[in-house]
Amino acid sequence: MSKLHYLDNNATTKPAPEVVEAMMPFFTERWGNASSMYEFGGRVHADMEAARAKVAALLRCEPDEIVFTSCGSESDNNAIFGVAEALGPSTTVITSAVEHPAVLQPCKALEERGFRVVRVGVDGEGLLDMDAYRAALSLPGPKLATLMWANNETGVLFPIPECAALAKAAGAVFHTDATQAVGKVSAIDASAVPFDMLSFSGHKIHAPKGIGVLYIRRGTPVRPFLLGGHQERSRRAGTENVPYIVGLGKACELAAAELRDGTLDRVAALRDRLQAGLLAIPDSRVNGSLAHRLPNTLNISFSWIEGEAMLYHLGDAGICASSGSACTSGSLDASHVLRAMGVPFTALHGSLRFSLSRYTTDEDVDAVLRVMPGIVGTLRSLSPFGHGDGDGPSDPLSRR
Repeated sequence: MSKLHYLDNNATTKPAPEVVEAMMPFFTERWGNASSMYEFGGRVHADMEAARAKVAALLRCEPDEIVFTSCGSESDNNAIFGVAEALGPSTTVITSAVEHPAVLQPCKALEERGFRVVRVGVDGEGLLDMDAYRAALSLPGPKLATLMWANNETGVLFPIPECAALAKAAGAVFHTDATQAVGKVSAIDASAVPFDMLSFSGHKIHAPKGIGVLYIRRGTPVRPFLLGGHQERSRRAGTENVPYIVGLGKACELAAAELRDGTLDRVAALRDRLQAGLLAIPDSRVNGSLAHRLPNTLNISFSWIEGEAMLYHLGDAGICASSGSACTSGSLDASHVLRAMGVPFTALHGSLRFSLSRYTTDEDVDAVLRVMPGIVGTLRSLSPFGHGDGDGPSDPLSRR
């Protein structure tokens, strides 16, 4: 097998060694139930609360505003359904056309139940249509706005501080899916930005899969999503997953350090070098704003060929990347994000997402740049729409 070059960190990240080390005693020694009344469980409960404080420190909020869940998708569902049920069926739900399925699908379910759902569009760079957002907030009645902080496919950032302030002024409850942004965006600060709820998942910041967070600001009207126990201050039933909570706490501690120590600048420099090298390939284009995006994410299209075919060839070279969201892998449909941005048909199916992390190296970038020109050339030579020299015809739809 070829040496692994992992550039799919928006799908999942390698658990940090420090995280694994922090978790291990809770599988072997301190394995008690954190909700038990005796001392063995009480000590474990104290460890869990110490981890909660580390999560709260990263978000700059109070520890009792942190609810542990199983993943970001559960957190999104809890926020959206919980607020909709608390506010009632006259609630208008405002979201964007480019959200993760964990937001889009709950909104669709509410719409099928009779709730009004407004989907705000984006421009060609993936930036939110702020005029349409303001118009949606002006609608009468109770409102829930749910917008992602950073797009999982393109890395494009929405102006969440402004969006949250506008929602607050309009009397709306504001939720942000910050799954891709936590640990990468320094502006995530519950003490300064008036979001009411925020979701994220541990496995995007080098914690294990199976642990997530829902931040709920004190006083936010939201009903519990899971019932059957008093855990998480009766906001989410179920025995606490202490090893993973402890691991998440350590991961948040490491992420906070990265926001201070320049690690993300190094990651961005690697991303930019990768981008420059890939743009040297004819008929390539970056999808999304260059000025407003995550430091680790590059979404790039190569006209006339299929992203899935490129991924197979990259896999043969030991390179892990993506053609979009991991939650929609296996689907042959074009990305709803790129379609909403108006990416041309000729480039729509030929997109790849490269997402880097603290563990990405120059060698990883070199590996991609070494093989991609040949992969693109080979696939274009086989394509009925393009040629290996990069001179493709006009939009193939015009041939019909």
